[in-house]
Amino acid sequence: MTADQLLSTDRPAAPARVTPLPDAADTVATISRSWNLIEDRSDELGRHFYATLFHNAPETRDLFPVNMEVQRSRLLRALVHVVQMVDQLDELVPFLQQLGRDHRKFGVLTEHYDAVGDALMSAVATYSGDSWTPDVEKAWNDAYAIAGTAMSEAAAAERGRASWIGRLVGHKRIGWDLAVITVQTEEPIPYQPGQYVSVETPQRPRLWRYLSPANAPRPDGTIEFHVRAVTNGWVSRAIVAHSRVGDTWRIGPPMGRMSLQQHEGRELLMVAGGTGMAPMKAVLDDLTRRPEPPRTQVFVGGRTWDDLYDLDALRRMSYAHPWLDVVPVLERDDDAAGAERGTLADAVTRYGAWSDHDVLVCGSPAMIRATVSRMLVAGTPLDRIRYDPFTMD
Repeated sequence: MTADQLLSTDRPAAPARVTPLPDAADTVATISRSWNLIEDRSDELGRHFYATLFHNAPETRDLFPVNMEVQRSRLLRALVHVVQMVDQLDELVPFLQQLGRDHRKFGVLTEHYDAVGDALMSAVATYSGDSWTPDVEKAWNDAYAIAGTAMSEAAAAERGRASWIGRLVGHKRIGWDLAVITVQTEEPIPYQPGQYVSVETPQRPRLWRYLSPANAPRPDGTIEFHVRAVTNGWVSRAIVAHSRVGDTWRIGPPMGRMSLQQHEGRELLMVAGGTGMAPMKAVLDDLTRRPEPPRTQVFVGGRTWDDLYDLDALRRMSYAHPWLDVVPVLERDDDAAGAERGTLADAVTRYGAWSDHDVLVCGSPAMIRATVSRMLVAGTPLDRIRYDPFTMD
């Protein structure tokens, strides 16, 4: 459920519950075997997929960037990833429903989901050759039907705004590859601290990137984003190097499940790598406004001290709030006095299982996988850990 729905008095009907496949594990195994046979031809698959989509539904061409080189394999790979998760509906469906609501900003129609499914089946069938059997075809169709239905029904049920317009009012370079961006929207976006949004910038029209607000919602509608330019990141590099005050941004609906649902009596653990600190700062900002915030431990990690770009601000916050402790973690720096050594997974599990804490984890996909895996082995209950596993650069 989006924040729009939570705040609205005119709530849309909830989308229908997705019916699990009776043989979901077998379906996923069949799709995985099928994909493994053709994955090395993903570039050709991508070209076939888009050619089919644009031929069958020409109006969809305007939904994508002019230069398709960046986009070509992304949607196809995302679709393949999603259909291989239909045996994990409790995790997958809420994400797909949020994604369907988010895609309203493109002007996506219900029939476009059918066109995408047809293009996907055509591409996979063409390059599978003799391995495209009736059983394989059924597995792909059944899995995509779940994904397409979850997204299209959620989009149809949503009556909130599809996007917001914002103006860039601050651009502060922290280093050659990092900037703190402040955007002010015409109307405040009703996100929850810890959630993320998609943004479109004038430097890269029709290319969207997910960013996490680094502050709780403010009455004046200003949102701070921490953006690191990543290798081959067309949008992130353009934001860091070329954004200017006065630029107009378009921002999609809030997404993600990392908003704080702290249970009474439990303390809070935050584990953040790189710009994964941004949503943690939004949660901390919200906690400072509460009359009785929980005892909170923040582990913030990087390779060297330079990677901990916001450590001074976090320390100032901890000095002002006795319930907050900040622990820096360094992987490589020889001068690690005052910090834990090793990866975030090493440092956090060194302190035990954290079984009496609620846990938030944010960072690169590799960091999230490593940290969550190590914490589970150490004894942290899975239902205490919150992270967003689906975000993509």
